[in-house]
Amino acid sequence: MRAAVCRVHGEPEVVEVDELPAPPLGEGQARVRVRAAAVNFPDVLLVADRYQLSVPPPFVPGSEFAGTVVEVADGVTDVAVGDRVMGTGMVGAFAEEAVAAASSLSRVPDGVDDAEAAAFGVAHRTAYHVLRSVAGLQPGEELIVLGAGGGVGLAAVQLGAVLGATVTAVASSSEKLEAARSCGADRLVDHTAAGDLRQALREVLPAGADVVVDPVGGDLAEPALRTLRYGGRFVTVGYASGTIPKIPLNLVLLKGCRILGFEFRAFATHQPDAHRRNEAELAQLLAARRAVPHIGARFPLDDAAAALGCNVVALRMQVFVVGGALAGLSGALLVYYLQAWSPAAWGYEETFAIFVAILVGGVGNNWGVIVGTFLVQIVFVEVPNLLPQFGYLGLVDALESVRDLFV
Repeated sequence: MRAAVCRVHGEPEVVEVDELPAPPLGEGQARVRVRAAAVNFPDVLLVADRYQLSVPPPFVPGSEFAGTVVEVADGVTDVAVGDRVMGTGMVGAFAEEAVAAASSLSRVPDGVDDAEAAAFGVAHRTAYHVLRSVAGLQPGEELIVLGAGGGVGLAAVQLGAVLGATVTAVASSSEKLEAARSCGADRLVDHTAAGDLRQALREVLPAGADVVVDPVGGDLAEPALRTLRYGGRFVTVGYASGTIPKIPLNLVLLKGCRILGFEFRAFATHQPDAHRRNEAELAQLLAARRAVPHIGARFPLDDAAAALGCNVVALRMQVFVVGGALAGLSGALLVYYLQAWSPAAWGYEETFAIFVAILVGGVGNNWGVIVGTFLVQIVFVEVPNLLPQFGYLGLVDALESVRDLFV
C-alpha cells in the first residue's frame, strides 16, 4: 500500500510517500480502505517530536480517517465488510489502508461524505467534550473562543452556538473570522488588528464572559481570562502558539474563576460515562447536519507534507516574531559598530540592515543576524558605492531598487 511515512523527526517536509506492507490485522480489529484522512495540529507536533507523547520513527502520521471496511478479524461483530466508518488513533491514517480496533470505529451517517466524516473525529469531539462536560456551558451564556479559525476553534464556535451560547470568536485574520461567522459566531475580534485584546474584548463584552476556550495559549490567554465574569470558567485545550502561558494566580483569586484542562485520553479514562453520553449526542448532531466540519483545503496523499505544512504556519510565525525581536536588537548594535568602519553615508541603509537582521533572526540564529547584517552592508551599501567606478550603473540601480522596497 502507499502511505506517508515519517522516518526521522523534523519539519513536515521530512514526510515522504512510499510503498509499505499493509499493516497486519490483529484480534478484534478491522481493516479500512481509507477514502479521506484529516490533518490536525497534533500530527505536526508528532512529526516534530514536540507532542506530549513521542512516537519513534518510522511511523505513518495521521490521527483520523474515514473509509470502507474491507476485512474484519474473527469474532468481530461491531462492524462488517462494506460498512462506511470513521475512526481516530494516534497515528496511521495517512495511508491507503488503516487498521483499528473494530469497537473504536463509528458508522458514517447517510448524507455525510468521507471528508466530513474524517474531519469530524478530533476537532468536534474535543470541542464538544470541552463545552458539554468540562466547561459545563449553559444556554444563554457568553462564550469566547480563541483560535477560532483553527479546527478545534471552529468546532467550538459551531457547537457553542448549537448549545445555545452567544459566541465571540477571536482569530488572526478576516478570512478566519468569516469562517467563524459561518459557523455561528455572533461577535468577531481580530486580535492582530485590535492590538490590545483585553480592550477589544471589553468593548464587545462589557459585562464579561462566562466561558473561555483556549486551544492557542501564548499571549492571548491572560487577556481572555481577564474578561471572565466572577465565577467564570477558562478551559485550556492546547498551545498552538508554541508558548505555554503563565497566568497570575491573583486573577483566579480575585475573579473566583476556575481554570480547567482537557486531554482526550485522560477524559475518556476518568469520565467514561460523560464520554459515552457526549459521543452519542455528537453522533446525533452530525447525522442531523447540525455539526458539520469546516474543510479549509483538500490534498492528495502525495502532498501529505504540504497538508501538514498548512498547520505549522502559525507556529513558524510565532518563532519568527520572538526570534526577530532579539535579532532586531542585535542588528541595531551591529549597525552601530559598523558605522565606524563604513565609508558610506548612513541613514536609511541601517534601517534596511536591521530589517534583514530581523528576517535572519526569525530562524532563531543570532550568528545568522551578525553574518546577514554584515552581508547586507556589503551588498546593498558598499557595492553600490564602488560599482560606478567600473561602469556597472545598471546593477547599482537594481540593488538600490531592491533596497528601496523595504525602507
